[in-house]
Amino acid sequence: MNKFKSFLVACILVFTISCSKNSSDSDNSDTSVNKSANLLATGDSARDILSNDNFDTLVIEIAYVTGFKPTESAITQFTDYLKEHTFKEEIELVYTELSSPSEDELTLQEIADLETKNRTVFNTGSSLGIYIYFSDAPAEGDDLEDGLVTLGSVYRNTSMIIHEVTVRELATLSSSINEADVETTTLNHEFGHLFGLVDLGTDMVNDHQSESENEDGQLVGDNHCNQIGCLMRAELQFGSSTGKSLQANSIAEYEDGIKSGCVLSGTTVLNLLQQNTAKGENTVDLDAECLLDIRANGGRN
Repeated sequence: MNKFKSFLVACILVFTISCSKNSSDSDNSDTSVNKSANLLATGDSARDILSNDNFDTLVIEIAYVTGFKPTESAITQFTDYLKEHTFKEEIELVYTELSSPSEDELTLQEIADLETKNRTVFNTGSSLGIYIYFSDAPAEGDDLEDGLVTLGSVYRNTSMIIHEVTVRELATLSSSINEADVETTTLNHEFGHLFGLVDLGTDMVNDHQSESENEDGQLVGDNHCNQIGCLMRAELQFGSSTGKSLQANSIAEYEDGIKSGCVLSGTTVLNLLQQNTAKGENTVDLDAECLLDIRANGGRN
């Protein structure tokens, strides 16, 4: 972790309420709950999240390692974002404090295994369950020499991780933004993928998906927006000047439904936040094309 912190400044950082409850960490051994609907691929529940066709309530489990609980400000802005773009008027937060897994880094498979052990919220009745894990460890595949690290990732239809330790380090790199700003931007961006953006379960009304070069040198759609200033705009990088590729994109290594999330440029995030701060705004919004897609798939705006 010391090496991680010392190199972070030089990194090109890479990047997803009605009431609340609290619970402590425990082994989730309830086998009576049908969990299959929460074990699908990213974007498979986009319409269910956006509309009230099948579910009218979101129950979001905020699972955090002790000492890495997200700020109240970020969670408030995050729930406001959900209410702005979905028809879910009822959003319940369940806070679950967890002990550290004591890992120097986490693979997506390890993250999924931690979810299997600790997740307590699933779809029941008219409530759709979401799981967000705030980690004290960076992601596997972070390349300190080449400056590639990950802020957050979505890996199933109702599951995401925020590498809170990395988010906090990023926030120290600018005097004009704070921890809550970076948390909010990361949460909103990653949840945008659960909305099905971009072309990840929610069809595009107009083509606005950006392209990036894959490991074979081919330009492919990267599930991000090509509109300047959009929350879903990002630089997806599969390698670096040394020709190395990011292990996080080796999807076949993981269980069905576990797919690596976006890898975002932290420099882009900082620039967006700093530009908005200069305008008196501390959040980054979805652009008109992403809003069109959301509306077409049952969302509010």
